[in-house]
Amino acid sequence: MNNGGAEAAVAPVGGPHPLEWKFSQVFGERTAGEEIQDVDIISAIEFNRTGDHLATGDRGGRVVLFERTDTQDHVGHRRDLEKMDYPINRHPLFRYKTEFQSHEPEFDYLKSLEIEEKINKIRWCQSAYGALSLLSTNDKTIKFWKVQEKQVKKVCDLNVDSTKAMGNGPIVGSSISTSSKQYMANGGCTSNDFSLPSGGLPSLRLPMVTTLETNLMARCRRIYSHAHDYHINSISNNSDGETFISADDLRINLWNLEISNQSFNIVDVKPANMEDLTEVITSAEFHPIHCNMLAYSSSKGSIRLIDMRQSALCDTHSKLFEEQEAPGSRSFFTDIIASISDIKFAKDGRHILSRDYLTLKLWDINMDSGPVATFQVHEYLRPKLCDLYENDSIFDKFECCLSGDGLRVATGSYSNLFRVFGCSEGSKEATTLEANKNPMRRQGLTASRPSRSLGSPSGVVRRDNPAVDANGNTFDFTTKLLHLAWHPTENSIACAASNSLYMYYA
Repeated sequence: MNNGGAEAAVAPVGGPHPLEWKFSQVFGERTAGEEIQDVDIISAIEFNRTGDHLATGDRGGRVVLFERTDTQDHVGHRRDLEKMDYPINRHPLFRYKTEFQSHEPEFDYLKSLEIEEKINKIRWCQSAYGALSLLSTNDKTIKFWKVQEKQVKKVCDLNVDSTKAMGNGPIVGSSISTSSKQYMANGGCTSNDFSLPSGGLPSLRLPMVTTLETNLMARCRRIYSHAHDYHINSISNNSDGETFISADDLRINLWNLEISNQSFNIVDVKPANMEDLTEVITSAEFHPIHCNMLAYSSSKGSIRLIDMRQSALCDTHSKLFEEQEAPGSRSFFTDIIASISDIKFAKDGRHILSRDYLTLKLWDINMDSGPVATFQVHEYLRPKLCDLYENDSIFDKFECCLSGDGLRVATGSYSNLFRVFGCSEGSKEATTLEANKNPMRRQGLTASRPSRSLGSPSGVVRRDNPAVDANGNTFDFTTKLLHLAWHPTENSIACAASNSLYMYYA
C-alpha cells in the first residue's frame, strides 16, 4: 500500500458514529416448527434506483414487488420540510404490491439438462410512463418485465331500469304509423310497415362500459435466450439506459434492451483446451457512471476493469486488482476461499466492494496495488475449513452491498447473521446483527478489534474473532444469509433469511 490511499477517505477522522439498527418489518415470517418449501426460499433482492420499490426473487421462479408507503403521506408538504433546518426521520414502511411468475422449469433436450426456475438476479431498469421495468434471470434465460396499472373494465347490463319512468322512449299509449319513407338524420329510413305496438315501447336501455377496479399487470416484453452455454451468474444495467450485460462462467455478453435475438460477446475466457482452464468469471457489473467501463471478478480472487472503447473483444483488461499471497500461507483451501462471490461498485464509481468466503475487501479503482480495506467477516471459520469443505458450505456465495453515502458496507454470514462495517477513516464500526425481530441480540459476539483508515500506508485489516459467544452457542451452517441489499439513499437494509424478508433501519 502507498500513501495514495489517503484519497479514499470519505469522512473526517474518527468517522461517523456507529449506527443503531432497529427492526422495521418482516414479510413471510415462518412460525415455529413450520416446514419451509424449497421453492419459497428467496434467491435475489434488489432496490430500485429511488428506493421506493423493492423486488425479490425466489427458487420457485416468482418475483415479488414491494412498494414504500411512508413517503406518500409527505408528498404535499415538501415546502414545509424545506423550511425546517433538521432532517425528518421517518420509519420506513413497505407493503406488498404484486407478484408474478417470471420463470418456469425447463428441460434442454439437446444437452439432457434440467433448467431450474430459480431467480439468480434481478435488476431494475429505467421507468417510463408510470410503469415499472426490470430484468430477471435464471440459469439460462433473461426476461424483461414491465409492470403497470391496468383498468379492469366491464360492460354493465343496462343503464336504465325498465320499471322506472320511460323518459327516453315514446309516450305510453301513442302510436306512429307512416305512409311513406321518412329519412332519419343518421341516414336510415323508416319502413312503410313499421308501427309501434299500442302499448308503446319501453325505455331505450343501452349497455355501459364501467371501470370496476385497477389491477397491476406484469407483462413479459422480451426474452433474451440461447446466448449462454453455462449458468448465468450476473446481469447488470448500463448507465446509458439502453444496454445491459449478462455473465456466465466463461463469457460476458452485451445486449440492447430493445433487441432480444442478438448479443455481442465482449469477454471470453474460454481456453482452446478446457483442460487448461484455471479460473472462471464469478460476477460482473457495469460502472455506475461511465457507460464504457465494467468490472468482473474471478474464482482466483482478482477483479478486472475493462474499457469497451479499447476493442470489440475485451479480453485484455485496463486494470487488474488482486491481493498478493502471503509467503507460506498457501494451502489446499487457498484458491477456494479466495474466489470472489460478488462485487459492487460504490455509488460514485470510485470504489469496488468484493466478497470472498472469509472477507470483504474494498478497492480503489485508482490503486491496483491491493485493497484499501479488508474486513474479516467470520475469521473463526478458518480452522473449520475442512469440515466446511466436506459439507459443501465452503462453496456458499454471499452477496455484499454498500450504503448510498459509501460510509458503510454489509454482508451476510451463517446463523442468519449479517455484518455492517464502517469504512470511513478512523471508523471502528463493526456490528453483528441477526435476522429476526431483535437484531441486536447478537452484539455480544462482536469483539473489539483494531482498525485503520483507508489511507493507512500498511493497509487495513479489520480483525475480530467471534468464534463462540459467551454462552458457548454453536453456529448453524444450514441457516445462512446470502442475499441482502442497502437502500440507495437511506440507512435501511433488506435481507433474506430463508423464505423471510427482514427489513431494518438506523
